[in-house]
Amino acid sequence: MGKTKDEDMLLVSDFDYTLPKELIAQTPSEKRENSRMMVLDKALETISHKHFYDITDYFDENDVLVLNNTKVIPARLFGQKETGAKIEVFLLKLISGKTWQVLLNPSKRIKEEMIIKISDELSARVLTREDNGKWLVEMIYEGNFYDILHKIGNIPLPPYIERNMTDDELKNLDYERYQTVYAQNEGSVAAPTAGLHFTSDILEKLKNKGVQICYVTLNVGMGTFKPVKTENVLEHKMESEEYEISSETANIIMNAKKAGKRITAVGTTTVRTLETCMQKYDEILQVIDDSTLFIYPGFKFRIVDRLITNFHLPKSTLIMLVSAFAGKDFIFRAYKEAIDMKYRFYSYGDCMLIK
Repeated sequence: MGKTKDEDMLLVSDFDYTLPKELIAQTPSEKRENSRMMVLDKALETISHKHFYDITDYFDENDVLVLNNTKVIPARLFGQKETGAKIEVFLLKLISGKTWQVLLNPSKRIKEEMIIKISDELSARVLTREDNGKWLVEMIYEGNFYDILHKIGNIPLPPYIERNMTDDELKNLDYERYQTVYAQNEGSVAAPTAGLHFTSDILEKLKNKGVQICYVTLNVGMGTFKPVKTENVLEHKMESEEYEISSETANIIMNAKKAGKRITAVGTTTVRTLETCMQKYDEILQVIDDSTLFIYPGFKFRIVDRLITNFHLPKSTLIMLVSAFAGKDFIFRAYKEAIDMKYRFYSYGDCMLIK
């Protein structure tokens, strides 16, 4: 039997909603754990309102918590061409050695072999243009690249967080708060924002309750936020993002699954890492691989039982993922309630626990 028309079609417009601009969080909450937390019960389709510091009440010793420990790099670099013209170099991905995939803006008069001076310690030599407006450049420096980057780079905040680049106070705030407290592996150009609410104290309390905490790494690239430009969702292609699962994490998760324990993923990147691995290998194992997994309603989750996530942009692949997890109608009812109750949205905003 062939597919019905409905099975071939899922409209992007079905995932749209209107958000008052003042609900887009421009700064983080004063304390990480003071964010509000909406709790969604999938089975009962009930909604309750808490704060993130209440999260420990929802865990017991039969739970596993999986976090993405990727670290955001200060990926925005401002330099100039030999003519003196200003240009932004936005780091996307380390390819090998000193070669990076980047965005260059403006990119109209860029030529191969051109040198862009970023600081006395760092320049970029343009190698070649790739598809989708991306470029390969060779970074020219001596010493440790990341040390230099942390001195001169800027945190790559999403465009809906408006910043004056000369405001040092906000710059320092972003440097600290647009990063999880457990970030370890440098390589992301955006934070796995669901993890921003955790503090060392909360993680310690969870451990004391007997919760097993483990980590995966998925380096968040621009692909996570790539807008869906096709009207039919099913025609959208995710860009590849690298992930890594350690043998320790793989063992914890597979043993927990066999014992019937609940797996709670923090963030959509963690969900995609685990479900990609399961889909490809039929188990969670030690691996370094790439994910192009696009999760939308109809997807069958095989590993993740519960999800901690922020509130996502309309029409985004992220709102499609949470709609797949909790049911589209339920999610959109929750979003309407969040708007009515003036929750803060997006990266620096509040969160939800879907159980």
